[in-house]
Amino acid sequence: MSWFTGAWERFSNAFLEKDRYLSFLKGFGMTLEISLFAVILGVVLGILLAVAKYMAANHKSCRPLGWIANVYITVIRGTPVYVQMLIIYYLILTARGIPAIVSGVLCFGINSSAYVAEIIRAGIEAVDRGQMEAGRSLGLSEMQTMKEIIMPQAVRNILPALGNEFIVLIKETAVIGGITVLDVTKAAMNVGASSYDYLTPLLIAAAMYLVVVIILTKLLSMLERRLAKSDRR
Repeated sequence: MSWFTGAWERFSNAFLEKDRYLSFLKGFGMTLEISLFAVILGVVLGILLAVAKYMAANHKSCRPLGWIANVYITVIRGTPVYVQMLIIYYLILTARGIPAIVSGVLCFGINSSAYVAEIIRAGIEAVDRGQMEAGRSLGLSEMQTMKEIIMPQAVRNILPALGNEFIVLIKETAVIGGITVLDVTKAAMNVGASSYDYLTPLLIAAAMYLVVVIILTKLLSMLERRLAKSDRR
């Protein structure tokens, strides 16, 4: 009982007293907002990169696009996301007065796009090449065939890997406090500094991340089962 009482007092001091939960909730909302827009940006850029690599592999005239995509992916995947964030914020955007949250979205979106591109490329290559030929024989252009036939099948193949990438992205946003954005991790650190107890606020922040990951994992599992049912029809 004494252990429980002490744990409750530490939790109350870190989360309830002085309305500190408001700081956690505000930071949590910021984390979700940055993650959402970064995911959208990462998917859009990732699709463009994957299509560029696919076109470069099948058309000599598109090979420069493939080289550019390969260099982009190599650089982004080969450098730490924290370093990328600092470069984008301090060397590119700060001088133009752009908010730090925009820098965060750009950084995590760009970083994620390199991984998403490789995931999507693998999904496209997993689709039988006869599907492209079938689409062209029906009078569809190459891009129409890619959009209407290849990509829907590729999405089914890559959904688990894509879902894992989104989960990783959400957890990676924990470093955005390094450019003064008040996310849930930064909120926990601020509470720790004011309450002289860093462990409890960080455990609360970790629990928030865990809840989001569990919910996303459940939603992805439901989506996978639904897609599997549609395939069996």
